[in-house]
Amino acid sequence: MLNLLNLWFPNVMSRLPEFFDSFVQTIIMVAIAGLISFVLAVILGVAVTITKPGGLRPNKVVFNVIDKLINLFRSIPFIILAASLVPVTRFIVGTAIGTKGALFPLVVGITPFFARQIQSALAGIDSRLIEAAQAMGMSLPEIIWRVYLREAIPSIIRVSVITLVSLIDMTAVVGVVGGGGLGDFAIRYGYQRYMMDVTIATIIVLVLLVGLVELIGRLLVEITEH
Repeated sequence: MLNLLNLWFPNVMSRLPEFFDSFVQTIIMVAIAGLISFVLAVILGVAVTITKPGGLRPNKVVFNVIDKLINLFRSIPFIILAASLVPVTRFIVGTAIGTKGALFPLVVGITPFFARQIQSALAGIDSRLIEAAQAMGMSLPEIIWRVYLREAIPSIIRVSVITLVSLIDMTAVVGVVGGGGLGDFAIRYGYQRYMMDVTIATIIVLVLLVGLVELIGRLLVEITEH
């Protein structure tokens, strides 16, 4: 097996510690950016849901501001957004390269998409459940927590999986602007030095990672739906 790997992926095997470090950096970026964007997306998704016309607390100003900001950032291609955020990232975290420098553009890039996904998941809640909760005298926080978020758990897991897959894609893209991770490794060796085996190995690892995320997501959905 080791001989085959040395034969098929010679440039990867000769840089195995660096390849492994790049994989770990990708996992760290996905985990931290995913967690931060999840919290922000839930807040924004709930805010848009309850302030929309016909929502529990209609508010045109709040709804339009959040809705338009989400649309604005979603309309910017991520590679352009990441490049334009370099001065801001450097100001906030002190550097725009490496794992640390990649987190801010990743959060800014994925949160609008995630928020729209959360909004879509909450929109699937049966309106009769909301009416029943209001009839029972539940407060707004109780309805948000016990009806919207609790009843939408399977849908939230589904959209979270979709978002995580997109985030993994973004971690590869952010390598173009020195963001570290597998994307950076593939660009430096696979693209700039024409080491095709590096590119292929990176693709295989990313495909396996996406498959693992989707498998875990399906299992969690099955558990929460029963």
